Amino acid sequence: MPPKFLAIALALCCATPAFAADKRIYKVDSLIATNKGGTITIQAKGAVPTGGWKNPRLHVLHSDAHAVTVEFVAVAPPSGMTVIEALVPIEASIKVKGRAASVRVLADANEMTAQILK
Repeated sequence: MPPKFLAIALALCCATPAFAADKRIYKVDSLIATNKGGTITIQAKGAVPTGGWKNPRLHVLHSDAHAVTVEFVAVAPPSGMTVIEALVPIEASIKVKGRAASVRVLADANEMTAQILK
Protein backbone atom coordinates (compact mmCIF):
# COMPACT_ATOMS: atom_id res chain seq x y z
CA MET A 1 0.00 0.00 0.00
CA PRO A 2 1.45 3.41 -0.92
CA PRO A 3 2.41 5.58 2.09
CA LYS A 4 -0.22 8.19 1.18
CA PHE A 5 -3.07 5.64 1.44
CA LEU A 6 -1.61 4.14 4.60
CA ALA A 7 -1.57 7.59 6.24
CA ILE A 8 -5.19 8.21 5.24
CA ALA A 9 -6.29 4.79 6.53
CA LEU A 10 -4.47 5.35 9.82
CA ALA A 11 -6.03 8.81 10.23
CA LEU A 12 -9.54 7.43 9.64
CA CYS A 13 -8.95 4.59 12.08
CA CYS A 14 -7.71 6.91 14.80
CA ALA A 15 -10.49 9.45 14.20
CA THR A 16 -13.19 6.84 14.88
CA PRO A 17 -14.47 7.19 18.46
CA ALA A 18 -13.81 4.28 20.81
CA PHE A 19 -17.34 4.42 22.26
CA ALA A 20 -20.64 3.27 20.85
CA ALA A 21 -22.95 5.55 18.91
CA ASP A 22 -25.88 7.32 20.51
CA LYS A 23 -28.81 5.08 21.41
CA ARG A 24 -32.30 6.03 22.53
CA ILE A 25 -32.76 6.00 26.28
CA TYR A 26 -35.19 3.47 27.77
CA LYS A 27 -38.09 5.79 28.62
CA VAL A 28 -39.09 9.43 28.87
CA ASP A 29 -40.85 10.44 32.11
CA SER A 30 -41.45 14.17 31.80
CA LEU A 31 -41.36 16.91 29.20
CA ILE A 32 -41.55 20.70 29.41
CA ALA A 33 -41.46 22.92 26.31
CA THR A 34 -41.52 26.72 26.31
CA ASN A 35 -41.25 29.34 23.57
CA LYS A 36 -39.65 32.70 24.21
CA GLY A 37 -38.70 35.07 21.42
CA GLY A 38 -38.80 32.45 18.69
CA THR A 39 -36.65 29.95 20.58
CA ILE A 40 -38.23 26.73 21.83
CA THR A 41 -36.61 25.30 24.97
CA ILE A 42 -37.22 21.57 25.47
CA GLN A 43 -36.43 19.89 28.80
CA ALA A 44 -36.89 16.13 29.19
CA LYS A 45 -36.29 13.64 31.98
CA GLY A 46 -36.28 9.89 31.68
CA ALA A 47 -34.45 6.72 32.60
CA VAL A 48 -31.80 4.42 31.18
CA PRO A 49 -31.76 0.65 31.91
CA THR A 50 -28.32 0.58 33.59
CA GLY A 51 -25.63 2.84 34.94
CA GLY A 52 -22.76 4.02 32.77
CA TRP A 53 -24.73 6.01 30.16
CA LYS A 54 -23.07 9.30 29.17
CA ASN A 55 -23.72 12.48 27.20
CA PRO A 56 -27.53 12.58 27.23
CA ARG A 57 -28.99 14.85 24.58
CA LEU A 58 -32.09 15.61 22.56
CA HIS A 59 -31.61 15.12 18.82
CA VAL A 60 -34.01 16.96 16.48
CA LEU A 61 -35.55 14.60 13.91
CA HIS A 62 -38.18 16.92 12.44
CA SER A 63 -39.36 20.48 12.93
CA ASP A 64 -42.16 22.42 11.23
CA ALA A 65 -44.86 24.96 12.13
CA HIS A 66 -46.95 22.28 13.85
CA ALA A 67 -44.50 20.18 15.86
CA VAL A 68 -40.91 19.52 16.80
CA THR A 69 -39.96 15.84 17.08
CA VAL A 70 -36.81 14.89 18.98
CA GLU A 71 -35.30 11.63 20.14
CA PHE A 72 -33.79 11.33 23.63
CA VAL A 73 -30.39 9.67 23.19
CA ALA A 74 -27.21 8.98 25.13
CA VAL A 75 -24.03 6.95 24.76
CA ALA A 76 -24.50 3.46 26.22
CA PRO A 77 -21.75 1.92 28.33
CA PRO A 78 -19.31 -0.32 26.48
CA SER A 79 -20.12 -4.02 26.52
CA GLY A 80 -18.30 -5.81 29.31
CA MET A 81 -18.28 -2.74 31.56
CA THR A 82 -19.52 -3.41 35.10
CA VAL A 83 -22.59 -1.23 35.70
CA ILE A 84 -25.51 -1.07 38.11
CA GLU A 85 -28.46 -3.07 36.78
CA ALA A 86 -31.30 -0.67 37.63
CA LEU A 87 -33.27 2.16 36.06
CA VAL A 88 -31.13 5.28 36.40
CA PRO A 89 -32.57 8.81 35.94
CA ILE A 90 -31.23 10.97 33.12
CA GLU A 91 -32.11 14.40 31.73
CA ALA A 92 -31.33 16.65 28.78
CA SER A 93 -32.40 19.93 27.23
CA ILE A 94 -32.10 21.69 23.88
CA LYS A 95 -32.98 25.06 22.34
CA VAL A 96 -34.49 25.07 18.85
CA LYS A 97 -35.10 28.18 16.74
CA GLY A 98 -38.59 28.45 15.30
CA ARG A 99 -42.23 28.27 16.24
CA ALA A 100 -44.40 25.21 16.71
CA ALA A 101 -47.48 24.20 18.67
CA SER A 102 -46.16 20.99 20.26
CA VAL A 103 -43.09 18.90 21.00
CA ARG A 104 -42.80 15.12 20.79
CA VAL A 105 -39.95 13.25 22.49
CA LEU A 106 -39.17 9.66 21.48
CA ALA A 107 -37.52 7.04 23.70
CA ASP A 108 -37.09 3.30 23.22
CA ALA A 109 -40.15 2.14 25.19
CA ASN A 110 -42.42 5.19 24.93
CA GLU A 111 -42.90 8.72 23.69
CA MET A 112 -44.37 11.89 25.16
CA THR A 113 -46.03 14.93 23.57
CA ALA A 114 -46.57 18.35 25.16
CA GLN A 115 -48.01 21.65 24.06
CA ILE A 116 -45.47 24.47 23.95
CA LEU A 117 -45.99 27.03 26.72
CA LYS A 118 -45.65 30.71 25.85
